[in-house]
Amino acid sequence: MVKKFIIAIDLGGTNLKCALLNSSLEIKAKSSFSTKSFKNKEELIGSIVSAINSFTLRLKIAKGSVLGVGIGLPGPVDTFKGIVHFLPNIPGWKDVCLKKILERETCLPVVIDNDAKLMALAEYKAGSAKGYSNVLCLTLGTGVGGGLIIANSLYRGKDNAAGEIGHIPLNERGPVCGCGSQACLEAYVGNGRIIKEARKLFGSDITLEKISQLARSNNAKAVKFWDEVGKKLGLALAGIVNLLNLDAIVIGGGVSYAGKALFESVKQVIRLRAMSVQAKRVSVFKAALGSDAGLIGAGYLVRERLLA
Repeated sequence: MVKKFIIAIDLGGTNLKCALLNSSLEIKAKSSFSTKSFKNKEELIGSIVSAINSFTLRLKIAKGSVLGVGIGLPGPVDTFKGIVHFLPNIPGWKDVCLKKILERETCLPVVIDNDAKLMALAEYKAGSAKGYSNVLCLTLGTGVGGGLIIANSLYRGKDNAAGEIGHIPLNERGPVCGCGSQACLEAYVGNGRIIKEARKLFGSDITLEKISQLARSNNAKAVKFWDEVGKKLGLALAGIVNLLNLDAIVIGGGVSYAGKALFESVKQVIRLRAMSVQAKRVSVFKAALGSDAGLIGAGYLVRERLLA
C-alpha cells in the first residue's frame, strides 16, 4: 500500500512554516523561515512553491503520494474559491487567486483558509477545545486572528470571513491598525504594539520571549506588563462571551507563552465584565498544539475537503 502524505503551510506575518504530515496528521518533517526579506507577493508565492517542491524532492516523495497541500493565511480568505482577499500585515495582497496559482506551479491539489480557522479546527479536533461545542480559538502573534466553533461546526459567515476578533474596535479613536482601521484589538495586543510598549519599560533589546520568561519567574514589572495586555484582551473577550455564550476560549500564538500573568488577567476581566450566566459557563485554556496547530489544521482541511 502506497503511503499518502499532506504538505501543510502556515503563513504568518513574520514566518512561513512548512510541514510534511502523514495520513494520521503526524508531522514527519518541518521547516521555517522568515518572510520579512521578501519584497513583494510574487517573491513570497515563489517561496511557497519552492517549499512545496523542496519537500517532495528532498524527502524523495512522489507527487502521486501527496494527497494535497493545505495553507493557512493571516487574513480574509475565500476558502471555497481559493482567493486571498487581503493580508493586513503583509502588503501587496488583493484578491489573489492563490489556489489556482499554486496548483499550476506545483501540479498538486491545494486548499487554502484563514490561519486562525485552521488553528480552531485543530484545537477542536485534537487539542484544548476537544469536547466543547461553542469555542473561540484565537492566535496572538503579529496579528490577532480568531476561529469560531459554533454548535460543533467551524463557523465561517456569509463571506467566509467570520472570526476576525483582532479587528474589533476597543475605542472610538486609537492606534492605526494594519487593516486600515484604528483602535482595533490587534493594534493594542499584536506583537508590534507589545514590543513597542515593552521597549519603553525594558530597553531596546527586549524580546517577547524574554518578557514572558521574566513573568514566569515572577518579575514584578513583567507580571504587571502582561497583566495590562490581558486586561485589553479580556475586555474584547468579555463582549464575545456575552454575544455567543461560549463554553471555551483557547488562546494560542507566541503571546500565549506569557503564561499565568496573561491568562489570570484575561480570566479576571471576563469574570468582572461579562454577564454572570455567560461568565460562569466559559473556560479559558492555552492552546494544546502550540505552534503546530495551524499546520495540523491545514492537514485536517486537506483530509476533509479532498477526501470527502
